[in-house]
Amino acid sequence: MSILKKILLTLLILIVLGAAIIWWLTRPVEAQYTLDETSGTDPILAEPDPQLIPTVRINTPIGWPEGQSPGAAEGLVVNRFAENLEHPRVIYTLPNGDVLVTLTNTPEREIAGGWLTNFVAGLLFSQAGADVPSPNQLVLLRDGDGDGAAEERHILREEGLDSPSGIAWYDGNLYIANHDSVLRFDYALGENAVMGEAEKLADLPAAGNHWMRNIILNEDGTRLYVAVGSASNIAESGIEIEEGRAAIHEINLETGATRIFGAGLRNPNGMDWNPWTGELWTTVNERDMLGSDLVPDYMSNVPIGVHYGWPWVYFNDVVDERVEPPMPRFLTEYTRTPQYALGAHGAPLGMVFTAPGSRLQERFGNGAFIARHGSWNRYPAAGYDVVFVAFDDRGNPEGLPQPVLESFLAGEGETYGRPTWVAWDGTGALLVSDDTANIIWRVTDPNAARAEAIERNAGDRLPPRRELRGDPSRAFEEGAVDPSEILPAIGN
Repeated sequence: MSILKKILLTLLILIVLGAAIIWWLTRPVEAQYTLDETSGTDPILAEPDPQLIPTVRINTPIGWPEGQSPGAAEGLVVNRFAENLEHPRVIYTLPNGDVLVTLTNTPEREIAGGWLTNFVAGLLFSQAGADVPSPNQLVLLRDGDGDGAAEERHILREEGLDSPSGIAWYDGNLYIANHDSVLRFDYALGENAVMGEAEKLADLPAAGNHWMRNIILNEDGTRLYVAVGSASNIAESGIEIEEGRAAIHEINLETGATRIFGAGLRNPNGMDWNPWTGELWTTVNERDMLGSDLVPDYMSNVPIGVHYGWPWVYFNDVVDERVEPPMPRFLTEYTRTPQYALGAHGAPLGMVFTAPGSRLQERFGNGAFIARHGSWNRYPAAGYDVVFVAFDDRGNPEGLPQPVLESFLAGEGETYGRPTWVAWDGTGALLVSDDTANIIWRVTDPNAARAEAIERNAGDRLPPRRELRGDPSRAFEEGAVDPSEILPAIGN
Protein backbone atom coordinates (compact mmCIF):
# COMPACT_ATOMS: atom_id res chain seq x y z
CA MET A 1 0.00 0.00 0.00
CA SER A 2 1.37 3.41 -0.98
CA ILE A 3 2.14 6.08 1.62
CA LEU A 4 -0.62 8.30 0.17
CA LYS A 5 -3.22 5.57 0.60
CA LYS A 6 -2.09 4.97 4.17
CA ILE A 7 -2.41 8.68 4.95
CA LEU A 8 -5.88 8.85 3.41
CA LEU A 9 -6.97 5.71 5.27
CA THR A 10 -5.67 7.12 8.55
CA LEU A 11 -7.49 10.40 7.95
CA LEU A 12 -10.69 8.51 7.17
CA ILE A 13 -10.37 6.50 10.37
CA LEU A 14 -9.78 9.69 12.38
CA ILE A 15 -12.79 11.40 10.79
CA VAL A 16 -15.04 8.43 11.53
CA LEU A 17 -13.69 8.19 15.08
CA GLY A 18 -14.15 11.94 15.60
CA ALA A 19 -17.71 11.78 14.28
CA ALA A 20 -18.45 8.87 16.62
CA ILE A 21 -17.07 10.79 19.60
CA ILE A 22 -19.10 13.89 18.71
CA TRP A 23 -22.22 11.73 18.27
CA TRP A 24 -21.66 10.12 21.67
CA LEU A 25 -20.96 13.42 23.44
CA THR A 26 -24.09 15.06 22.05
CA ARG A 27 -26.47 12.24 22.99
CA PRO A 28 -29.07 13.51 25.49
CA VAL A 29 -28.73 12.25 29.06
CA GLU A 30 -32.19 11.03 29.99
CA ALA A 31 -33.87 12.22 33.17
CA GLN A 32 -33.95 9.65 35.97
CA TYR A 33 -36.95 11.22 37.65
CA THR A 34 -40.35 12.34 36.41
CA LEU A 35 -41.18 16.04 36.37
CA ASP A 36 -43.56 15.52 39.29
CA GLU A 37 -40.77 13.98 41.34
CA THR A 38 -38.77 17.21 41.00
CA SER A 39 -41.85 19.32 41.82
CA GLY A 40 -43.76 20.31 44.93
CA THR A 41 -42.79 21.33 48.44
CA ASP A 42 -40.31 18.47 48.88
CA PRO A 43 -38.73 17.81 45.46
CA ILE A 44 -36.08 15.21 44.78
CA LEU A 45 -32.71 16.88 44.23
CA ALA A 46 -30.68 14.52 42.04
CA GLU A 47 -26.93 14.16 42.21
CA PRO A 48 -25.39 16.88 40.01
CA ASP A 49 -24.04 15.81 36.64
CA PRO A 50 -21.91 18.75 35.41
CA GLN A 51 -21.94 18.88 31.62
CA LEU A 52 -19.38 20.47 29.36
CA ILE A 53 -21.69 19.67 26.45
CA PRO A 54 -25.27 20.02 27.71
CA THR A 55 -28.19 17.78 26.95
CA VAL A 56 -29.98 19.60 24.13
CA ARG A 57 -33.56 18.83 23.18
CA ILE A 58 -35.01 21.67 21.12
CA ASN A 59 -38.59 21.38 19.92
CA THR A 60 -39.17 23.34 16.72
CA PRO A 61 -42.39 25.43 16.69
CA ILE A 62 -44.68 24.57 13.78
CA GLY A 63 -47.79 26.62 14.69
CA TRP A 64 -51.32 25.45 15.39
CA PRO A 65 -53.44 24.03 12.56
CA GLU A 66 -56.55 26.01 11.75
CA GLY A 67 -59.35 25.16 14.17
CA GLN A 68 -57.07 23.35 16.63
CA SER A 69 -56.41 24.49 20.19
CA PRO A 70 -54.51 23.17 23.21
CA GLY A 71 -56.04 20.32 25.17
CA ALA A 72 -57.54 21.50 28.45
CA ALA A 73 -58.64 20.10 31.79
CA GLU A 74 -62.14 18.60 31.82
CA GLY A 75 -64.89 21.20 31.65
CA LEU A 76 -62.71 24.02 30.33
CA VAL A 77 -63.24 25.76 27.01
CA VAL A 78 -60.37 27.23 24.98
CA ASN A 79 -60.69 29.75 22.16
CA ARG A 80 -58.46 32.20 20.29
CA PHE A 81 -58.78 35.61 21.92
CA ALA A 82 -56.37 37.10 19.37
CA GLU A 83 -54.11 35.72 16.65
CA ASN A 84 -51.67 36.84 13.97
CA LEU A 85 -49.74 38.79 16.57
CA GLU A 86 -45.96 39.01 16.28
CA HIS A 87 -44.29 37.22 19.19
CA PRO A 88 -46.71 38.23 21.99
CA ARG A 89 -45.30 37.88 25.49
CA VAL A 90 -46.53 39.84 28.53
CA ILE A 91 -50.30 40.34 28.89
CA TYR A 92 -51.88 42.96 31.15
CA THR A 93 -55.59 43.65 31.63
CA LEU A 94 -56.60 47.24 32.36
CA PRO A 95 -59.43 48.12 34.79
CA ASN A 96 -61.79 48.83 31.87
CA GLY A 97 -61.22 45.35 30.37
CA ASP A 98 -58.88 46.39 27.55
CA VAL A 99 -55.96 43.97 27.21
CA LEU A 100 -52.40 45.19 26.61
CA VAL A 101 -49.69 42.94 25.21
CA THR A 102 -46.04 43.54 24.41
CA LEU A 103 -44.88 42.20 21.04
CA THR A 104 -41.23 41.64 21.70
CA ASN A 105 -38.16 39.49 21.35
CA THR A 106 -34.48 39.35 22.20
CA PRO A 107 -32.43 42.55 21.87
CA GLU A 108 -29.02 42.64 20.25
CA ARG A 109 -26.73 40.98 22.77
CA GLU A 110 -23.83 38.70 23.48
CA ILE A 111 -24.35 35.54 25.48
CA ALA A 112 -21.95 35.03 28.40
CA GLY A 113 -19.40 32.31 27.71
CA GLY A 114 -17.54 33.44 24.58
CA TRP A 115 -17.87 33.16 20.81
CA LEU A 116 -18.54 29.40 20.73
CA THR A 117 -21.36 29.74 23.26
CA ASN A 118 -22.84 32.59 21.20
CA PHE A 119 -22.60 30.56 17.99
CA VAL A 120 -24.31 27.52 19.52
CA ALA A 121 -26.91 29.71 21.26
CA GLY A 122 -27.75 31.34 17.94
CA LEU A 123 -28.43 27.95 16.39
CA LEU A 124 -30.59 26.90 19.33
CA PHE A 125 -32.58 30.15 19.36
CA SER A 126 -33.20 29.79 15.63
CA GLN A 127 -34.49 26.25 16.05
CA ALA A 128 -36.70 27.29 18.98
CA GLY A 129 -38.26 30.19 17.04
CA ALA A 130 -36.64 32.86 19.23
CA ASP A 131 -34.35 34.52 16.67
CA VAL A 132 -36.82 36.85 14.94
CA PRO A 133 -36.21 40.61 15.33
CA SER A 134 -38.09 42.26 18.19
CA PRO A 135 -41.30 43.99 16.95
CA ASN A 136 -41.03 46.52 19.81
CA GLN A 137 -44.75 47.26 20.00
CA LEU A 138 -47.31 47.77 22.74
CA VAL A 139 -50.68 46.62 21.41
CA LEU A 140 -54.20 47.07 22.78
CA LEU A 141 -56.78 44.32 22.25
CA ARG A 142 -60.46 45.10 22.87
CA ASP A 143 -63.37 42.69 23.07
CA GLY A 144 -66.15 45.23 22.82
CA ASP A 145 -69.00 42.80 22.15
CA GLY A 146 -68.02 40.36 24.91
CA ASP A 147 -67.87 37.26 22.70
CA GLY A 148 -64.45 36.18 24.00
CA ALA A 149 -62.45 37.36 20.98
CA ALA A 150 -60.84 40.76 20.45
CA GLU A 151 -62.33 42.50 17.42
CA GLU A 152 -60.30 45.70 17.89
CA ARG A 153 -56.53 45.97 17.72
CA HIS A 154 -54.52 49.16 18.14
CA ILE A 155 -50.78 49.76 18.23
CA LEU A 156 -50.55 51.95 21.32
CA ARG A 157 -46.85 52.68 21.14
CA GLU A 158 -43.68 51.88 19.21
CA GLU A 159 -41.45 54.89 19.80
CA GLY A 160 -38.97 54.40 22.63
CA LEU A 161 -39.68 50.68 23.06
CA ASP A 162 -36.70 48.32 23.01
CA SER A 163 -37.47 44.65 23.70
CA PRO A 164 -40.33 45.70 26.03
CA SER A 165 -41.82 43.22 28.47
CA GLY A 166 -43.47 44.21 31.75
CA ILE A 167 -46.61 46.36 31.86
CA ALA A 168 -48.33 48.10 34.78
CA TRP A 169 -50.94 50.87 35.07
CA TYR A 170 -52.20 53.00 37.94
CA ASP A 171 -54.21 56.21 38.03
CA GLY A 172 -53.32 57.48 34.54
CA ASN A 173 -49.71 56.27 34.67
CA LEU A 174 -48.61 53.52 32.30
CA TYR A 175 -45.32 51.78 33.09
CA ILE A 176 -43.34 49.75 30.54
CA ALA A 177 -40.10 47.86 31.15
CA ASN A 178 -37.63 47.76 28.27
CA HIS A 179 -34.72 45.37 28.57
CA ASP A 180 -32.54 48.28 29.74
CA SER A 181 -34.91 50.80 31.38
CA VAL A 182 -38.26 51.48 33.02
CA LEU A 183 -40.46 54.10 31.33
CA ARG A 184 -43.59 55.96 32.42
CA PHE A 185 -46.24 57.40 30.09
CA ASP A 186 -49.43 59.37 30.57
CA TYR A 187 -52.32 57.16 29.50
CA ALA A 188 -56.07 57.47 30.08
CA LEU A 189 -58.20 54.35 29.93
CA GLY A 190 -59.96 53.85 26.60
CA GLU A 191 -57.47 55.75 24.47
CA ASN A 192 -56.15 54.01 21.35
CA ALA A 193 -52.66 55.47 21.42
CA VAL A 194 -50.00 56.41 23.95
CA MET A 195 -48.83 59.90 23.06
CA GLY A 196 -46.30 62.23 24.59
CA GLU A 197 -42.75 61.78 25.74
CA ALA A 198 -41.65 58.87 27.87
CA GLU A 199 -40.27 59.59 31.33
CA LYS A 200 -37.34 57.32 32.20
CA LEU A 201 -37.67 56.19 35.80
CA ALA A 202 -34.61 53.95 36.00
CA ASP A 203 -31.86 52.37 33.97
CA LEU A 204 -31.63 48.58 34.14
CA PRO A 205 -28.77 46.16 33.42
CA ALA A 206 -29.19 45.58 29.69
CA ALA A 207 -29.81 42.36 27.75
CA GLY A 208 -27.74 39.45 29.08
CA ASN A 209 -28.70 35.79 28.84
CA HIS A 210 -32.10 36.69 30.33
CA TRP A 211 -33.48 39.87 28.82
CA MET A 212 -37.14 39.97 29.91
CA ARG A 213 -37.97 42.56 32.57
CA ASN A 214 -41.30 42.07 34.31
CA ILE A 215 -42.82 44.72 36.58
CA ILE A 216 -45.59 44.91 39.19
CA LEU A 217 -47.00 47.73 41.33
CA ASN A 218 -47.89 47.56 44.99
CA GLU A 219 -51.51 48.07 46.00
CA ASP A 220 -51.41 51.86 46.34
CA GLY A 221 -49.23 52.48 43.28
CA THR A 222 -46.27 53.96 45.20
CA ARG A 223 -43.72 51.18 44.64
CA LEU A 224 -42.75 49.43 41.42
CA TYR A 225 -40.96 46.07 41.46
CA VAL A 226 -38.74 45.04 38.55
CA ALA A 227 -37.49 41.51 37.86
CA VAL A 228 -34.03 41.35 36.25
CA GLY A 229 -32.48 38.03 35.22
CA SER A 230 -28.82 37.07 35.23
CA ALA A 231 -26.38 37.69 32.39
CA SER A 232 -25.10 34.11 32.53
CA ASN A 233 -25.80 30.60 33.72
CA ILE A 234 -23.55 30.52 36.82
CA ALA A 235 -21.47 33.74 36.59
CA GLU A 236 -19.04 31.98 34.25
CA SER A 237 -17.98 35.35 32.82
CA GLY A 238 -17.31 36.83 36.24
CA ILE A 239 -19.47 38.17 39.02
CA GLU A 240 -18.83 41.79 37.96
CA ILE A 241 -21.22 41.59 35.00
CA GLU A 242 -23.96 40.37 37.35
CA GLU A 243 -24.19 43.61 39.31
CA GLY A 244 -27.87 44.49 39.71
CA ARG A 245 -28.94 41.24 38.04
CA ALA A 246 -30.54 38.02 39.29
CA ALA A 247 -32.65 40.25 41.49
CA ILE A 248 -35.92 42.07 42.02
CA HIS A 249 -35.54 45.84 42.33
CA GLU A 250 -37.89 48.17 44.16
CA ILE A 251 -38.45 51.71 42.82
CA ASN A 252 -40.01 54.28 45.12
CA LEU A 253 -42.18 56.23 42.68
CA GLU A 254 -42.56 59.16 45.06
CA THR A 255 -38.83 59.77 45.64
CA GLY A 256 -37.16 57.91 42.77
CA ALA A 257 -35.03 55.88 45.20
CA THR A 258 -34.22 52.31 44.20
CA ARG A 259 -32.94 49.30 46.10
CA ILE A 260 -32.47 45.56 45.68
CA PHE A 261 -35.56 43.98 47.20
CA GLY A 262 -34.60 40.31 46.71
CA ALA A 263 -31.44 38.68 45.32
CA GLY A 264 -29.95 35.34 44.33
CA LEU A 265 -32.82 34.75 41.86
CA ARG A 266 -31.21 33.51 38.64
CA ASN A 267 -34.07 34.49 36.34
CA PRO A 268 -37.20 35.83 38.06
CA ASN A 269 -40.18 36.35 35.77
CA GLY A 270 -43.85 36.19 36.72
CA MET A 271 -44.77 38.20 39.80
CA ASP A 272 -48.00 38.51 41.76
CA TRP A 273 -49.16 39.34 45.28
CA ASN A 274 -50.15 36.39 47.43
CA PRO A 275 -53.78 37.22 48.36
CA TRP A 276 -53.58 35.41 51.73
CA THR A 277 -50.39 37.05 53.02
CA GLY A 278 -49.83 40.14 50.88
CA GLU A 279 -46.30 38.96 50.06
CA LEU A 280 -44.71 39.27 46.65
CA TRP A 281 -44.24 35.93 44.86
CA THR A 282 -42.26 35.16 41.71
CA THR A 283 -41.37 32.33 39.35
CA VAL A 284 -37.67 31.60 38.87
CA ASN A 285 -35.76 29.71 36.17
CA GLU A 286 -32.86 27.93 37.85
CA ARG A 287 -29.42 27.01 36.47
CA ASP A 288 -28.59 24.63 33.62
CA MET A 289 -26.00 22.02 32.63
CA LEU A 290 -26.24 19.85 35.75
CA GLY A 291 -28.25 17.14 34.02
CA SER A 292 -31.88 16.63 33.05
CA ASP A 293 -33.04 16.46 36.69
CA LEU A 294 -31.30 19.57 38.05
CA VAL A 295 -32.00 22.19 39.10
CA PRO A 296 -35.78 22.43 39.65
CA ASP A 297 -37.26 25.77 38.67
CA TYR A 298 -39.50 27.20 41.36
CA MET A 299 -41.94 29.80 42.61
CA SER A 300 -41.49 31.40 45.99
CA ASN A 301 -42.15 34.39 48.18
CA VAL A 302 -39.86 37.42 48.14
CA PRO A 303 -39.67 39.04 51.57
CA ILE A 304 -37.49 42.13 51.62
CA GLY A 305 -33.78 41.34 51.77
CA VAL A 306 -34.17 37.69 50.81
CA HIS A 307 -31.36 35.80 49.05
CA TYR A 308 -31.96 32.54 47.18
CA GLY A 309 -28.31 31.63 46.68
CA TRP A 310 -27.54 32.08 42.98
CA PRO A 311 -24.93 31.51 41.66
CA TRP A 312 -23.20 29.77 44.56
CA VAL A 313 -25.91 27.54 45.98
CA TYR A 314 -29.38 26.24 45.18
CA PHE A 315 -32.24 25.08 47.36
CA ASN A 316 -30.77 26.68 50.47
CA ASP A 317 -27.46 24.90 50.95
CA VAL A 318 -26.52 22.77 47.93
CA VAL A 319 -23.21 24.22 46.75
CA ASP A 320 -22.64 24.42 42.98
CA GLU A 321 -19.00 23.40 42.74
CA ARG A 322 -18.69 24.81 39.21
CA VAL A 323 -18.98 28.43 40.36
CA GLU A 324 -15.61 30.21 40.35
CA PRO A 325 -16.28 33.58 42.05
CA PRO A 326 -15.63 33.26 45.80
CA MET A 327 -18.76 32.61 47.83
CA PRO A 328 -19.71 35.28 50.38
CA ARG A 329 -19.05 34.23 53.96
CA PHE A 330 -21.95 32.63 55.80
CA LEU A 331 -24.12 32.66 52.65
CA THR A 332 -25.84 29.37 53.46
CA GLU A 333 -26.73 30.74 56.89
CA TYR A 334 -29.24 33.14 55.36
CA THR A 335 -30.19 31.78 51.93
CA ARG A 336 -33.83 30.79 51.66
CA THR A 337 -35.28 27.48 50.50
CA PRO A 338 -37.76 27.93 47.62
CA GLN A 339 -41.34 27.37 48.70
CA TYR A 340 -42.39 25.26 45.72
CA ALA A 341 -40.46 23.47 42.96
CA LEU A 342 -41.95 23.46 39.46
CA GLY A 343 -39.79 20.70 37.96
CA ALA A 344 -36.39 20.83 36.32
CA HIS A 345 -36.00 23.00 33.20
CA GLY A 346 -39.71 23.60 32.52
CA ALA A 347 -39.05 27.38 32.35
CA PRO A 348 -42.00 28.88 34.29
CA LEU A 349 -42.70 32.44 33.18
CA GLY A 350 -46.08 34.11 33.74
CA MET A 351 -47.93 33.54 37.03
CA VAL A 352 -51.19 34.79 38.54
CA PHE A 353 -53.06 33.94 41.71
CA THR A 354 -56.78 33.32 41.86
CA ALA A 355 -58.37 36.77 41.75
CA PRO A 356 -61.80 38.18 42.62
CA GLY A 357 -64.08 37.56 39.65
CA SER A 358 -61.97 34.80 38.08
CA ARG A 359 -63.92 31.82 36.80
CA LEU A 360 -61.69 28.79 37.25
CA GLN A 361 -61.97 28.53 41.02
CA GLU A 362 -64.76 25.92 41.03
CA ARG A 363 -62.61 23.63 38.90
CA PHE A 364 -59.32 24.12 40.71
CA GLY A 365 -59.89 25.93 43.99
CA ASN A 366 -57.65 28.79 45.08
CA GLY A 367 -54.01 28.95 44.06
CA ALA A 368 -51.61 30.00 41.32
CA PHE A 369 -51.73 29.51 37.54
CA ILE A 370 -48.34 29.25 35.81
CA ALA A 371 -47.25 29.15 32.16
CA ARG A 372 -44.25 26.86 31.62
CA HIS A 373 -42.48 27.96 28.45
CA GLY A 374 -40.72 24.65 27.88
CA SER A 375 -37.27 23.12 28.22
CA TRP A 376 -34.29 23.10 25.88
CA ASN A 377 -31.93 20.92 27.92
CA ARG A 378 -34.02 18.13 29.37
CA TYR A 379 -34.76 14.71 27.92
CA PRO A 380 -37.64 14.09 27.68
CA ALA A 381 -38.89 17.64 27.25
CA ALA A 382 -40.61 19.38 30.16
CA GLY A 383 -43.08 22.23 30.41
CA TYR A 384 -44.84 23.53 27.28
CA ASP A 385 -48.02 23.70 29.37
CA VAL A 386 -50.07 25.72 31.83
CA VAL A 387 -50.48 24.33 35.35
CA PHE A 388 -52.29 25.13 38.58
CA VAL A 389 -50.80 24.88 42.07
CA ALA A 390 -53.24 24.77 44.98
CA PHE A 391 -52.67 26.89 48.10
CA ASP A 392 -54.02 26.20 51.58
CA ASP A 393 -55.95 28.67 53.73
CA ARG A 394 -52.73 30.08 55.16
CA GLY A 395 -51.36 30.95 51.72
CA ASN A 396 -48.91 28.06 51.34
CA PRO A 397 -48.61 25.88 48.21
CA GLU A 398 -49.47 22.21 48.47
CA GLY A 399 -49.75 19.07 46.34
CA LEU A 400 -48.43 18.69 42.79
CA PRO A 401 -49.04 20.88 39.72
CA GLN A 402 -52.34 20.15 38.00
CA PRO A 403 -52.73 20.55 34.23
CA VAL A 404 -54.85 23.45 33.00
CA LEU A 405 -53.66 23.42 29.38
CA GLU A 406 -51.99 20.20 28.37
CA SER A 407 -48.64 19.93 26.59
CA PHE A 408 -48.27 22.05 23.45
CA LEU A 409 -45.82 19.48 22.03
CA ALA A 410 -46.78 18.15 18.62
CA GLY A 411 -44.60 15.06 18.45
CA GLU A 412 -40.95 14.10 18.27
CA GLY A 413 -38.92 17.29 18.04
CA GLU A 414 -41.83 19.64 17.31
CA THR A 415 -44.21 21.85 19.24
CA TYR A 416 -47.32 23.73 18.18
CA GLY A 417 -46.38 26.69 20.38
CA ARG A 418 -44.92 27.83 23.69
CA PRO A 419 -47.12 29.17 26.51
CA THR A 420 -45.50 32.30 27.88
CA TRP A 421 -47.70 34.52 30.05
CA VAL A 422 -51.01 34.40 31.92
CA ALA A 423 -53.47 37.11 32.97
CA TRP A 424 -57.14 37.36 33.91
CA ASP A 425 -59.41 39.19 31.47
CA GLY A 426 -62.35 41.35 32.46
CA THR A 427 -64.78 38.41 32.31
CA GLY A 428 -62.78 36.17 34.63
CA ALA A 429 -61.26 34.01 31.88
CA LEU A 430 -57.56 33.14 31.85
CA LEU A 431 -55.57 34.58 28.94
CA VAL A 432 -52.43 32.72 27.84
CA SER A 433 -49.92 34.15 25.38
CA ASP A 434 -48.27 31.73 22.95
CA ASP A 435 -45.25 33.60 21.63
CA THR A 436 -44.10 31.30 18.81
CA ALA A 437 -47.63 30.60 17.52
CA ASN A 438 -48.53 34.33 17.71
CA ILE A 439 -51.79 33.61 19.53
CA ILE A 440 -53.42 34.62 22.81
CA TRP A 441 -55.62 31.81 24.11
CA ARG A 442 -58.64 32.33 26.34
CA VAL A 443 -59.51 29.63 28.88
CA THR A 444 -62.77 29.58 30.82
CA ASP A 445 -65.21 27.36 32.65
CA PRO A 446 -68.52 28.52 31.17
CA ASN A 447 -70.55 27.09 34.06
CA ALA A 448 -68.46 28.53 36.88
CA ALA A 449 -69.45 31.41 39.11
CA ARG A 450 -67.02 34.25 39.70
CA ALA A 451 -64.57 33.72 42.55
CA GLU A 452 -64.96 35.66 45.77
CA ALA A 453 -62.04 37.68 47.11
CA ILE A 454 -59.69 35.66 49.29
CA GLU A 455 -59.66 36.90 52.86
CA ARG A 456 -56.28 38.25 53.96
CA ASN A 457 -54.79 36.37 56.92
CA ALA A 458 -54.69 38.46 60.04
CA GLY A 459 -54.06 37.87 63.71
CA ASP A 460 -53.42 39.63 66.95
CA ARG A 461 -49.95 41.00 67.39
CA LEU A 462 -47.82 39.60 70.17
CA PRO A 463 -47.52 42.01 73.07
CA PRO A 464 -44.31 44.04 73.19
CA ARG A 465 -41.49 42.70 75.34
CA ARG A 466 -40.90 45.34 77.97
CA GLU A 467 -38.47 43.51 80.22
CA LEU A 468 -36.00 40.66 80.25
CA ARG A 469 -36.06 38.04 82.94
CA GLY A 470 -32.94 36.26 84.03
CA ASP A 471 -29.96 35.85 81.70
CA PRO A 472 -31.10 36.09 78.05
CA SER A 473 -27.83 34.54 76.78
CA ARG A 474 -28.85 31.24 78.37
CA ALA A 475 -31.59 30.91 75.76
CA PHE A 476 -28.87 29.82 73.34
CA GLU A 477 -27.96 26.84 75.50
CA GLU A 478 -30.09 23.93 74.44
CA GLY A 479 -32.36 22.83 77.25
CA ALA A 480 -30.78 25.27 79.68
CA VAL A 481 -33.72 27.57 80.14
CA ASP A 482 -37.44 27.61 79.61
CA PRO A 483 -38.55 30.54 77.39
CA SER A 484 -41.04 31.59 80.07
CA GLU A 485 -38.13 32.36 82.39
CA ILE A 486 -36.91 35.25 80.22
CA LEU A 487 -40.03 36.34 78.34
CA PRO A 488 -43.12 37.92 79.83
CA ALA A 489 -46.20 35.75 79.66
CA ILE A 490 -48.41 36.48 76.68
CA GLY A 491 -51.38 38.47 77.80
CA ASN A 492 -49.65 40.13 80.79
